[in-house]
Amino acid sequence: MPAATTTGPVFVGLDYHTLSVQVCALDRGGRVLLNQSCANDWRAIRDAVARFGTDVRAAIEACSGSADLAEELVTKAGWLVDLAHPGYVARMKGNPDKTDYSDAKMLADLERVGYLPKVWHAPAEVRELRRLVRYRQQLVGERRNVKLRIGALLRDNRVAAPEGVNPWTVAWLTWLTRDAALSEQTRWVMDRHLGRLKALAGDVKAAEQRLAQVTAEDALVVNLLTMKGIGLVTAATIRAEIGRFDRFRTGKQAARFCGLSPRNASSGQKQADAGLIKAGNPQLRVVLIEAAHRLVRYDARWKKLAADMKGRGKPGSVVAAAVANRWVRWLFHQVQPVKAAA
Repeated sequence: MPAATTTGPVFVGLDYHTLSVQVCALDRGGRVLLNQSCANDWRAIRDAVARFGTDVRAAIEACSGSADLAEELVTKAGWLVDLAHPGYVARMKGNPDKTDYSDAKMLADLERVGYLPKVWHAPAEVRELRRLVRYRQQLVGERRNVKLRIGALLRDNRVAAPEGVNPWTVAWLTWLTRDAALSEQTRWVMDRHLGRLKALAGDVKAAEQRLAQVTAEDALVVNLLTMKGIGLVTAATIRAEIGRFDRFRTGKQAARFCGLSPRNASSGQKQADAGLIKAGNPQLRVVLIEAAHRLVRYDARWKKLAADMKGRGKPGSVVAAAVANRWVRWLFHQVQPVKAAA
């Protein structure tokens, strides 16, 4: 076992698991001081490293639960902790073998040499809002799946709605509940689906009311709600997923984080459209593209941009993505703190 103290900072890699954390500590020269499994508790991790010094600089991959542990180590143990981008770390390993020992050592070494691909460590209130926003998104996804099952059940039984009655309107649901000619077992299944659909509608409404309550005094959300075409869900999602815009250097970087940047597909002299990048935040991308369709209707600036692009033959999906991209870049500059005059 190495001596109890080291000269200079201690670099720690934390390979996170639900019940345990693999802890690797390195000195300034890269010598392994410790590599062992500890309980998933900030006290156990702190105590394992304490004998090597108090100047601790740690890295942990961003995953479910790791941000909370990182905050505990920062606020309660006094460590400096960086969250690492798991995708970039995986590509940097260059080794097909995967063990907790090697993963923790890799994180510690990247922290030591300054090559750690860092991600933003959102404060607790943003992480809490993010959980609420994503819960609502999960409910909406469940509701969509129930609707798909109802449609499949009707097709399977070759049942069509009366002419002139649009799907999912009050009249259509009334027909489906009371008058649709369904067999006994199909009716039983359909009633279960309709009951679930009604319950999900109530849950979505409750989640949105909760969002309105917790963001009522949030400056960014209040500012966004003053803009035409931007509603509560869009504003709360931007606040939860982006957090703060000044963590980006440029508007282009913010748009790329949102998954709204065009994907480059070129070879030699050939250039081709390849859609949007696969990286980025999928929740944000969906919400912002939906917002772009509303912006085109309500805001003259974006309406003109959309009309110009459609006039050049661009399809509607490309137009919506372009409007969302430009709007995020515009928003980046609008929400920056006002700088004092020099």
